[in-house]
Amino acid sequence: MKNNKCKILVLSDLNKTTSNTIKSGVSLAKIIGADINFLYVKKPTEVVKNENQLSAVRTMNKDYLSTNKKIKDLIRPISENYNININHTFTVGNLKNEIGKYIDDNKPDIVILGKRKSKVINFIGDNITQFILKKHKGIIVIVDDKNVLEPNKELHIGLFNSTSANSKFTDKIINSTQKSLKSFKISENSHSLKDNLGKNTVEYVFTKGDNVIKNISNYLSKSKINLLFVDRKKENLINTNIKDVINTLDCSLLLTT
Repeated sequence: MKNNKCKILVLSDLNKTTSNTIKSGVSLAKIIGADINFLYVKKPTEVVKNENQLSAVRTMNKDYLSTNKKIKDLIRPISENYNININHTFTVGNLKNEIGKYIDDNKPDIVILGKRKSKVINFIGDNITQFILKKHKGIIVIVDDKNVLEPNKELHIGLFNSTSANSKFTDKIINSTQKSLKSFKISENSHSLKDNLGKNTVEYVFTKGDNVIKNISNYLSKSKINLLFVDRKKENLINTNIKDVINTLDCSLLLTT
């Protein structure tokens, strides 16, 4: 029987912020009833360094066991605390190749990354982020470590230049909260489109300018938004670079298509 459940892929290294990224994945998984898988890709150079073949094989086997245990120890308390099954995949190889292969083979609906220090996680890096933005046509969530999406807690949702939810998954996420939505828009002029989301929406319109993204970030903080929907279509960004949006806005982002 075909599994029609939404599939969430969480990408991260094993740093101190990884648990927050996984928790945010769990939060969304519980809202939309999704299966969740954690993927960690390790570069071969991080495992084997200037050793002969026999020694290299032993090192790789030892590293695989220890890394696999570390992943299980990280996932287990989150899985038990929130009563949700979290699958995991660990592989050694080229980051782009392994992530791309996983996306091709498993076709996740949502890909989740972590963000810290105003940059997408070091293990992925800028080039890999752009690779995923190009590779994955579905929803991408970039989790801000200071604005974790806590499972079983109501979200504070904002909309950035978005006029409607565009999938059954985003509909479920928006409908999961009874709080008013906050709409943040950049306008070329005083004209502003109205959102049609079936619930109260507080709208903030910003005139296009050099500091507009920073100004929006300040309002996001004041409004306590922890998940901002961003339509990544170029025409809806008003010539704003998606990288600037990701790096400047201090909240978790849900990038729609």
